[in-house]
Amino acid sequence: MKFFENVFSYDYSFPAVSLAYFLRYPNPYSRHVLTTDVIDRYVDPETQRLHTTRLHLKKSKIPSAMLKLLPKGIGGSDNSGQSFILETSVVDPREGWMKTESRNMEWTGILSVVEKQFYQRQPALDAGQDLAGLSLDQKRDERTTVKTTVTFLSRLGQGKLLGQKKKPELPSIGVDSESEEDVPKQGFFSSWSTAGLQRTIELIGVKRTRDAIAKSKQGMNVVLERLRSGGVVGVLEGMRQDREAVVGQEGPWKRVWLQGNNFKETAYIEDDDN
Repeated sequence: MKFFENVFSYDYSFPAVSLAYFLRYPNPYSRHVLTTDVIDRYVDPETQRLHTTRLHLKKSKIPSAMLKLLPKGIGGSDNSGQSFILETSVVDPREGWMKTESRNMEWTGILSVVEKQFYQRQPALDAGQDLAGLSLDQKRDERTTVKTTVTFLSRLGQGKLLGQKKKPELPSIGVDSESEEDVPKQGFFSSWSTAGLQRTIELIGVKRTRDAIAKSKQGMNVVLERLRSGGVVGVLEGMRQDREAVVGQEGPWKRVWLQGNNFKETAYIEDDDN
């Protein structure tokens, strides 16, 4: 098991950062995110905290360095496709903090990745100044710190080893002393090679996460700047442009498919009005 930890700050207020978090997809640094769906959302009547569960669909591809370590065929023919990420979050607007947790739902046997983040308000106010009465624009001097902790756990080969342990012991009749010595040796070296493979995969995950978190911060800053300059309307317009850019990357067939769906929806509305 490996851990990665990172702490940084946004030069924006907590209300702006927490709002940008829920509006961060898509942005120019996260065009691999295809869809985002809210599964559950409610406000706890006692604590007044917002609880949200979302499901993100992302383009996924097993890193070539990791693919070389896997048995032939385990990564698929093109080792690419789509994967789901489950995200849960809790926001306390009064105390000024937000906790989030994201975990992958595919390839968990190869590498399970759990990312936890804690956002906290760091006000820079004069003594006696009340934060609650300020607008988003007036809170520009406020900062928001973010602590990110990611846990990596690979179980590749573990199931096979556990299966070997459950096998009944062979009778000693007819087995010479050399064969008996070979059994624990094979178990030891098999366990050693599996543990080494798991550690290598976890280290690859750490490296990729370090790069991903840097891009995530850049993407959040883009959304925050859109929010500062144009409000929610500015963020939505930016999201529309980013979606169009993704469609353009997918090729002309995707644009034709989208135009066809839009035409059908428009025709249906016109017929309904008539």
